[in-house]
Amino acid sequence: MIGVGAFGRNHARVYQQLQQAGRVRLVGVVDPNMARADAMAREFSCKAFGSVEQMLTTHSGVQAASVAVPTVLHLEVARTLMEAGVDVLIEKPVAATLGEADELLRVAAEHNRVAQVGHLERFNPAVRATLPLINRPMFFEVHRLSVFSPRALDVDVVLDLMIHDLDVVLTFVKSEVKEIRAVGLPVLSGKVDIANVRLEFESGCVANFTASRVSTERVRKLRFFQAGQYISIDYGRQDVLVFSVGGAAGNAVGSAAEMASEPSVNPQIQMAKPAITAEEPLLAEIKAFLQSVRERSRPVVSLEDGRRALELGLAILEEIGRHAGRIGVGRG
Repeated sequence: MIGVGAFGRNHARVYQQLQQAGRVRLVGVVDPNMARADAMAREFSCKAFGSVEQMLTTHSGVQAASVAVPTVLHLEVARTLMEAGVDVLIEKPVAATLGEADELLRVAAEHNRVAQVGHLERFNPAVRATLPLINRPMFFEVHRLSVFSPRALDVDVVLDLMIHDLDVVLTFVKSEVKEIRAVGLPVLSGKVDIANVRLEFESGCVANFTASRVSTERVRKLRFFQAGQYISIDYGRQDVLVFSVGGAAGNAVGSAAEMASEPSVNPQIQMAKPAITAEEPLLAEIKAFLQSVRERSRPVVSLEDGRRALELGLAILEEIGRHAGRIGVGRG
């Protein structure tokens, strides 16, 4: 486990959980803050290292690692690991720039490494249950609001929070982005802390996103409309509601293996809930990563997926900058 800050600690916790199940052996944690590394090593019964190089010298047989260092260090750390024959799970955003993402792709290909990107919501049971229901989504409304935290202030809210939803919507829509309109402001940091974005895709689909890390409440919801259907995902509660009219109801039930119907106020509208098996998304993500490592298979969230989400996030930030310039408001 490389980097044991707030989120890196969660990775270490999951690896220890999988170790207890006999699925993996947690060799150690790496962090330049040795006091923090030592504390994590004691908590998770493994060794502490001050650098990746120290860890690789001591344990040449390491096969896989999670990378949860600041974004600007993703390329440096992941490249060192992959060149040493280690497969990597890189936290989102995959890199700070597209050039760095391209270099990660090059190194992974050259050394035949499995490289997965940590877009966690792809492993949310609600998102997984929704995938079979997708036909042609035409309108999205997405909200991701969080209370302020000093964590992840090295990137704007678009690359910190909104990028989760950008990745999910790109996966659902499967169409190129045609137009971006965006506004964002710094509030409590020197980066953009709140942003609103409107995307139009070549398919005609429109998606509205709001992301904030200066809210008084936590909200993580995605809603979308397709022919005869309205589908609502609550990431936090890990549930999905499907509202269907006419023939779309039959299509929804046929698309999901087990869809529990519920009474609706309007008899013309059928409400249903796909069967969902609750699971911690991070546990599902790491299990999928380890499976790809064992099978040498393409990850669920590939480097290409991570690059695509990063490219869109950076384009949104450029549009936010242009909008700020037009109205004479600085980004900080």
